[in-house]
Amino acid sequence: MTAVVALSSTSPAIAWSQTTAAPQMQAPPSQAPQMQAQAAPVEYDIAFPRPDHHEAQVSVTYRGLPAGPVRFQMARSSPGRYALHEFAKNVYSVSATDGAGRPIAVTRRDPYGWGVERHDGTVTIRYTLFGDRGDGTYAQIDPTHAHLNTPATFLWAVGEDQRPVQVSFHPLPGWKIATQLAPTSDPNVFTARDLQYFMDSPVELSAHDVRSWTVADGAKRYTIRLAAHHDGSSADLDRFAAMAQKVVAQEIAVFGAPPPFDHGTYTFLADYIPQISGDGMEHRNSTVISMPKSLADAQFQQIQTLAHEFFHAWNVERIRPAELEPFDFTRANATPSLWLAEGFTQYYGPLSVVRAGEMSRDDYIRQLSGTLNNLLNTPARAYGTPQEMSLRAPFVDAAQSIDPTNPNIYVSYYPYGAIIALALDLELRQRFPTLTLDSYMRQLWRDYGQPERAYRPDDLRQSLAKLTGDQRFADAFFARSVTASGLPDFAPLLAQAGFTLRPAHPDAAWAGAAPTAKDGVLTLAAPSRPGTALYAAGLDKDDVILSLDGQPVTSSEGWAATLARHAPGDRLPITWRNRAGERQAELTLSADPTMEIVADETLGQSLTAAQRRFRDGWLGSKVPAAPSSS
Repeated sequence: MTAVVALSSTSPAIAWSQTTAAPQMQAPPSQAPQMQAQAAPVEYDIAFPRPDHHEAQVSVTYRGLPAGPVRFQMARSSPGRYALHEFAKNVYSVSATDGAGRPIAVTRRDPYGWGVERHDGTVTIRYTLFGDRGDGTYAQIDPTHAHLNTPATFLWAVGEDQRPVQVSFHPLPGWKIATQLAPTSDPNVFTARDLQYFMDSPVELSAHDVRSWTVADGAKRYTIRLAAHHDGSSADLDRFAAMAQKVVAQEIAVFGAPPPFDHGTYTFLADYIPQISGDGMEHRNSTVISMPKSLADAQFQQIQTLAHEFFHAWNVERIRPAELEPFDFTRANATPSLWLAEGFTQYYGPLSVVRAGEMSRDDYIRQLSGTLNNLLNTPARAYGTPQEMSLRAPFVDAAQSIDPTNPNIYVSYYPYGAIIALALDLELRQRFPTLTLDSYMRQLWRDYGQPERAYRPDDLRQSLAKLTGDQRFADAFFARSVTASGLPDFAPLLAQAGFTLRPAHPDAAWAGAAPTAKDGVLTLAAPSRPGTALYAAGLDKDDVILSLDGQPVTSSEGWAATLARHAPGDRLPITWRNRAGERQAELTLSADPTMEIVADETLGQSLTAAQRRFRDGWLGSKVPAAPSSS
């Protein structure tokens, strides 16, 4: 059913409810299994006595523990991330007491956890947490806010995952609490049904502002909240909230209804402050958006992040790869399906913004052009399929290594998946006039979201066959572009919408990525790419260019000017210095491979009626226009 959107303001002149405290939500009926209902809740408590020093004081109490040793552990991974993050490094001053408040011994045998060997059935662990990175993965505590990713903040008792959770916050004066955790009658106490939901629930404590609106699926109504910690004006937030409402409506229109948000609410936890780190991180009923810019700046980028993260409410949070369900907090969680879970979401982010009218079609095509060009020209596709790139996520998703990696063998599953989404969208529209990528997303929602059940990689192919009624088409698409690295010819696909794919600089000679100059020394700043003249000649990262075409060259401008005097196919001598000393070779120049998408109108061509309909059907709004008042 098509979602109905209603503003929460009572005044027609004010579009947003300017809430000063997080609204209370009615908790849903218990979904806990019987064994969970019988277990005493885990009781967490967190206070911030030293925010200037980025410290929090945390305690956790378990009651009714079975006799024997208990292990308490910090997570090593976090929902939405695929690499390891060693959160235990920020935990110290750990102590424990029993049910009578008596100190009990704590042992430490590995870097990730703590042990209690003897107890009376109740154990309270207390510790200090340090946190000063504000993003979707870590915790930041300072006098302005406590931005808490739960796995980076709270430890747990191994084997007690099914217990319900209660957490008490002690906010500083003026702070409010925003989270997807279920509220209680006490505004500082929240609950979760189990460890999985608790660990998936970030929290923002600050003097944030809230804008909210409602969306509906028939008689069911859900509140969308934008809780923004920012230094801007109310007008800035109002403008951004208006953009967000339109983007949310477009994404709901893709699926026909909002997801059934737990506790009836979805919350954007947004920080636009200088000390924050740029990020976006999805969760089941909320998302973290962090950017070290004000709301008045870079709204174009900020709204795309919001669009990407909200689309995850369906794609990855509920249409979920089996490898991520349940999430294992002790290891890296990987799936070969990130090309869809992240990549298709990457496609829909900017598409939803242009459909909402918050980005021009020209800007959208310029952005899409850059994404397509980069994928068409990366050498990485020769080294792995989209599934292989997805499995490399633990090595690149905010992970750090001391040793360098070869950038030529990896391309992110974000743009890779986005271009596969583009290909499927345009091919469906070409071959099946009544079907689009929106249709495929609705099919996945029916198959794996209603009710929720995790999918395996090959299930995605079968859903495409079910949608189209054409098994051969589904098999061929996956064989070419998912389990292999092929892409279609995009020129005729884009021509359907009146766009031309062409070389951006067809007559320009090219040797590979241009070297950079510093203090009169011209150096390759990155490894040369296979297939380029520089790679074939043997040049690589940190090599110093001495001369080109028989002339000394010491600047990027000099390099470009020399190439400009030549044509593709010309051969130029080059001299350079690497770790082994001075070297000489010959560069065989090629044509610049950069591709671009341009609107046919800019080439002096008129759109046909069919092209205009196709373009409007692809990039136009999916939300029915409101009836005009008489």
